[in-house]
Amino acid sequence: MTQTHEMNTAPIMNTSRSKTTRLKGILVLMALVVAVIYAGAVGYMYFNQRSLLFKPEGELPQPAQVGLADLDVIALPMADGITLTAWSAPPAAEGAPTVLFFHGQTGNLGDRADRMREILNSGYGLLAASYRGYPGSEGEPSEIALISDGVQLFDKLQGEGTEVVLHGQSLGTAIAAAVAAQRPNAQLLVLEAPFTATVDVAAERYPWLPVSALMKDQFATRDLIERITVPTLIFHGTEDETVPVHHGKALAEMSGDSTQLFVIPDGTHNDLWSHGLWDDVQKSLSGT
Repeated sequence: MTQTHEMNTAPIMNTSRSKTTRLKGILVLMALVVAVIYAGAVGYMYFNQRSLLFKPEGELPQPAQVGLADLDVIALPMADGITLTAWSAPPAAEGAPTVLFFHGQTGNLGDRADRMREILNSGYGLLAASYRGYPGSEGEPSEIALISDGVQLFDKLQGEGTEVVLHGQSLGTAIAAAVAAQRPNAQLLVLEAPFTATVDVAAERYPWLPVSALMKDQFATRDLIERITVPTLIFHGTEDETVPVHHGKALAEMSGDSTQLFVIPDGTHNDLWSHGLWDDVQKSLSGT
C-alpha cells in the first residue's frame, strides 16, 4: 500500500505573508519619508521665497566712492509713505533723455557703477533708485510695490520735462516692462537679460515643485509684452546660465514689430555691456 504524507504548508504561507507585510510596511514608511521631505521643501520655498528672489547685499556707498561723483543722492517718498534712496543726475547734453534704471535682484546700486558711468559719459541723465528693502531704502520688496514705485519714478521724470528711457537689468526687466505697459510715452525700453516670468525660471530650476501655485511675485512679462507699444531692445547672451537665452527669444517672438532682439554670442548674464550693449542703445536712440 502506498503511504500518503500530507505536508503542513501553514508555516510556509505564514512566512510569505509576514515578508509581504514587512515589505508593505517598508514601502509605506519610505513613502511617508518622501512625503515629509517634499512637504518640507515646499514649505521652505513658500515661506522663504522673497528672500530667494530679492537679495539685497552690503551697504549703499556714496556715488563718489564708486567713481560717480556727478550723481546726487536723493530721497524719494512713495505714495504709501515709504522712502527710497536714489542716485540722480540731469542730462548733460541738451535734448538728451534720462535713463530710468532698474537694477537686478542681487547687491545694491553701487554694483552697477560701470553701467551708470557709461550712461553719464553719453550725456544722458540718470535716475536709479534702490528698491524698497534694499540698501538705503525703506520697506519690503514685492512685485506690486516695485512696479508701483517704478511708475511713480517715471511720472516724476516726465513731470520734469525729460524724455525717459526705461532700462531694466535681469529682475529689473520685469519692472521696466510693466512701467512701459502703463506708460506708452516712454522713448525706449531696454531689456537686459530678461525672463518671460520669474515663475518660468523657477519651474525650470525646480520642476518637481508646484511653483506656479507657490510664487507670490511671478513678474510675468510674457503676459504684457504684446501690449507694449514702446520701441523695445532685447539683449541676451547665448551663455547666460542664470536666465537662459530662450527667455529673451520668446519675449521677442511675442512682441510687436517695434522690438529688436540682440543675441550676443558668448555673452553671459552680467557682461552684455562689454559686448557693445550700450553702443546699440545709443544707435537706436540716434536713429542710426
